[in-house]
Amino acid sequence: MYQTRQAYAPTPHSYIPNTTLSATINLDEEVKLSETRAERDLQDSLAEVFSIIITLDELEKAYLKDAIAESDYTEICDRLLKQYRAILTDEVVNREFVDLETFKTEWDMEVPRATERIRIGLPSTVTAPSHNPTSLGNNSINGTLILEATQDFITFLDALKLGLLAKDQLHPLLSDVIQSVNKVTDRDFEGRGKIVQWLIALNQMKATEEVSEDQARELELDMNSAYQGFKATLK
Repeated sequence: MYQTRQAYAPTPHSYIPNTTLSATINLDEEVKLSETRAERDLQDSLAEVFSIIITLDELEKAYLKDAIAESDYTEICDRLLKQYRAILTDEVVNREFVDLETFKTEWDMEVPRATERIRIGLPSTVTAPSHNPTSLGNNSINGTLILEATQDFITFLDALKLGLLAKDQLHPLLSDVIQSVNKVTDRDFEGRGKIVQWLIALNQMKATEEVSEDQARELELDMNSAYQGFKATLK
């Protein structure tokens, strides 16, 4: 009266199972993302870069919300930026990374604050110092801090005169200048903006890339002007 239901869907009579075929993937076996040590190192480095970018973006958000002290923000941000640059000095990693925009697109990253911080290459507290400098007035300015800032200016200008024109030679010295100046004063003196502009310009260059002779002359003029402007704030 009723037809007997088949337990499985019918198969064409022409189909003959091949019993020699078997699964090639062992579900209990760990899937390897890389086959060589070099590939693993590359993937680890790119993962670290990814983590640094995400952390930077969250750090910037926390700073804007006053959820972190300025000193802690400065220290963490500076360390993250140095780690970011250090990882990308590896030619293999840098080649795979390509550039920040390419990396963000590949991994679907929305990190506008980290992008801006990496572009500048310095913590926000360095490029735009707080209004609570170590020295609160000309009468109480620490002579040691003034001497340190003066020496940093002279060291940077001497480096230019000696022909040290590579980004990895100039950027650290110029970073020392702006940081030591900020410890003395938060006043916006003549030439201060030029220091920040050159820091950003140098940060966009590759580590071994050099400024041209014309750029070096312009940089020297700007730094001499900034030095005079800095000294004027001490009078």
